[in-house]
Amino acid sequence: MKDNQNEMFPVVDENGSIVGAATRGECHAGGENKLLHPVVHLHVFNSKGELYLQHRPGWKDIQPDKWDTAVGGHVDLGECVEEALKREVREELGIEDFSPERITQYVFESARERELVFVYKTVYDGEVKPSEELDGGRFWSKQEIIDHLGKGVFTPNFESEIERVNLLK
Repeated sequence: MKDNQNEMFPVVDENGSIVGAATRGECHAGGENKLLHPVVHLHVFNSKGELYLQHRPGWKDIQPDKWDTAVGGHVDLGECVEEALKREVREELGIEDFSPERITQYVFESARERELVFVYKTVYDGEVKPSEELDGGRFWSKQEIIDHLGKGVFTPNFESEIERVNLLK
């Protein structure tokens, strides 16, 4: 499997207003003029307070073989943030019925890309069915996550985001 480098994403300003469009390849090309593109993240807790994390497969072009936010995905061209969130949750975890709570939005920048991240959380105790896009996933206790921080187990984006939104409080 491989990501579709020709998939079209909206290019946005820091408020989320669409200013253009570009391919996945262009958005992930790095360099000085990184194109800001919107993504959605959903943190899925169970009623015990454990946090579900997905394991990124080795073929991913960004952060392969790392543990990451339960759901993370790009907003497609012509799609609103809420539609993208529902689509990504259905595609990645097989979850149809959930109540997302919006936490925040922020700009994340790495050597390869610049993203406008829309962050949500939910509590869900139903069955989670990770898709073939993922290399599985599981619920982690808050202590397990704390014990593995800074050891190369998680994506840098996940580590910075849980600190930014104080998810482990």
